Amino acid sequence: MAQSINITELNLPQLEMLKNQLDQVYVPGKLHDVEHVLIDVGTGYYVEKTAEDAKDFFKRKIDFLTKQMEKIQPALQEKHAMKQAVMEMMSQKIQQLTALGAAQATAKA
Repeated sequence: MAQSINITELNLPQLEMLKNQLDQVYVPGKLHDVEHVLIDVGTGYYVEKTAEDAKDFFKRKIDFLTKQMEKIQPALQEKHAMKQAVMEMMSQKIQQLTALGAAQATAKA
């Protein structure tokens, strides 16, 4: 996101770009005003900002998301450790049940 805002440094009156259509297909387009851009602020809302304001917006958004990731990382690591412990216990139980089944099969024979 932040790298795409450097268009003002190019000083081109008509900058070629790819425009998103239907969230899957990109078609060529031209950006006529490199001083003002529309940015997606979420849930389908767009805001017109100057290129400099857009850079500041994306910097703040990146900082916010980085902080949020740092907050949830310990919880994710704990959940991953719990998942690993559960998987190990399940594997042990399956091995025990398989061994028990085999022992019962040989006892009947």
